Amino acid sequence: MDIYLVGGAVRDKQLGLPVKERDWVVVGSSPQAMLELGYQPVGKDFPVFLHPQTKEEYALARTERKTGHGYTGFETCADPDISLEQDLLRRDLTINAMAETPDGELIDPYNGLDDLNNGVLRHVSPAFAEDPVRILRTARFAARLAPWGFHVAHGTNALMRSMVAEGEVAHLVPERVWAELVKALQTDTPVRFFQVLAGCGALQVVFPELALTIHSATGAAHGNSISLPVLEHVISHSQDIAIRFAALVCDMDNGRSEGLDIEVLSNLCERYRVPNACRDLARLALQQRSQLQQATGLSAEALLRVFNNTDALRRSERFDDLLIVCAADAMAHQHDCDQAYLLRALNAVQAVNAASLQDSGLTGKDIGAALQALRIEALQRLE
Repeated sequence: MDIYLVGGAVRDKQLGLPVKERDWVVVGSSPQAMLELGYQPVGKDFPVFLHPQTKEEYALARTERKTGHGYTGFETCADPDISLEQDLLRRDLTINAMAETPDGELIDPYNGLDDLNNGVLRHVSPAFAEDPVRILRTARFAARLAPWGFHVAHGTNALMRSMVAEGEVAHLVPERVWAELVKALQTDTPVRFFQVLAGCGALQVVFPELALTIHSATGAAHGNSISLPVLEHVISHSQDIAIRFAALVCDMDNGRSEGLDIEVLSNLCERYRVPNACRDLARLALQQRSQLQQATGLSAEALLRVFNNTDALRRSERFDDLLIVCAADAMAHQHDCDQAYLLRALNAVQAVNAASLQDSGLTGKDIGAALQALRIEALQRLE
């Protein structure tokens, strides 16, 4: 039994980046042998085990044969005689198809190190076309590695275009799309993710809402023509996924002459099972950003309605996130958004509460009306 470090850990080590997770391939073993050594099986679809002490993943070397569409349409073989080179051959990109022996020797049968040094994202074999998730992964790696100047190889982009033309992308599993989008949004250059998808034609299939935005704004949806200014502005202010997703949604809206309908946003979120926190912040950004950007010109009554509509008094942390999105949108389009004024106004409103009316003798709806009046007075004092 031989064990090798593989995949992202080897790639990141060669790039001089911190290694966050380590994955291992085991050659010359069997499920029964792994169990006898104390390894714990993970699921039933793949021969993957957790190390009894480190809990890192150890996978038996395997080959895959396509039997259907999409991510799950594969039949695997993990016989003990499958070699390391056979296992590496099934991987997506050459930079992810390197291995390392326990004594640190690099094993690179598909020239991944050359591609790593030259900044090239290249598929390992034609089997790349068997899994549409690899299109998303390639786009995500392009985003993550953009600071090093990585680009998609011409042949790989051509293969991705053929996958789109053959309808394979339509079989993507929603959870995998959202997972790859989240990873792309966590990078410093998420716009590159969408540029690569547009360049191979997948954007129109996976994110038609964004593709339509780009067509409206630029007349084309090709690679480097894509610009997402709100998302690009928000990157330096927050790594929060809900904030970055809301910024992306604002970019979708800004590129449309008629605006992004809330129902379109709801359909997008339902299609990819977007978490409620991300969906709700994006919806608030679409509905309230114009009012928030014009806050200094609003009457006290109108500003209080904004606070009520955003539930700012009860959910002040989410309101802070909303302000970050709205400020990024304002900067992207050379508008104003006085965050300091809005926070002062919110603090003034929060300082007025029902406790201040406990000795007034008011009851029921009269307390609510009096509270509203006091809050309006507090906002008027700021003017």
